[in-house]
Amino acid sequence: MILENILFPLLFTAVIACGSPQSNTAVNQQSFQRRPLTYLALGDSYTIGEGVSEEERYPNQLVKRLISETDRAWSNPEIIAKTGWTVDELEEGIKKATPKGDPYNIVSILIGVNNQYRGRPVEDFKREFEQLLLKGIGYAGNRPNHVFVLSIPDWGVTPFASEKEADKAKVKTEIDAYNEVKKEVCKKYGVIFIEITEDYREIGAKPEMVVEDKLHPSGLVYARWTDKLFEEVIKIYN
Repeated sequence: MILENILFPLLFTAVIACGSPQSNTAVNQQSFQRRPLTYLALGDSYTIGEGVSEEERYPNQLVKRLISETDRAWSNPEIIAKTGWTVDELEEGIKKATPKGDPYNIVSILIGVNNQYRGRPVEDFKREFEQLLLKGIGYAGNRPNHVFVLSIPDWGVTPFASEKEADKAKVKTEIDAYNEVKKEVCKKYGVIFIEITEDYREIGAKPEMVVEDKLHPSGLVYARWTDKLFEEVIKIYN
């Protein structure tokens, strides 16, 4: 009886000890699955949604759709963007914002229109954009396929451009050159490049597709960009 009284507690402790790692692993996995996924959106007026409500911005529309159409939770997008920013100004904005993702599950980049608008050389843009893209890849945990770069919309088709008598052919040529650079750099690093320019050229002149300033896109346009982003993101998180 004395021997049994000694052995039983020892056996019970051994069974518990053997079962604990599996139990803890299951709990950790469940906790990981419940942890909200994170999204960092980098850009300019197109990303901050100049002239539209917060919920109409394409990063916000994307997260809302991911929440409704996947089994994973998502945090609100972290947006680092400001109207008028060029690539180098976005870089400075990132430094000041100090993103804290560890890492982010997805990163999007839409930048370049203000470089073109200010007449900056495409060669300089290529160098600056490549540096920015590498930083974006780092924020995505060095996973290039978790970074999504959108092409630059052609503002030359907007009513604003018509009123200002902008040289639309020149704008188109320069936008195309900038986008070719973005596409080339993305291919070099295995980053997903999302083409939105041609579609915007078809719809950007319509009154319902711009906000009050007749330049920036409305929520309807951002919904179309959201569709394109969603098609790519869902390949990773479905």
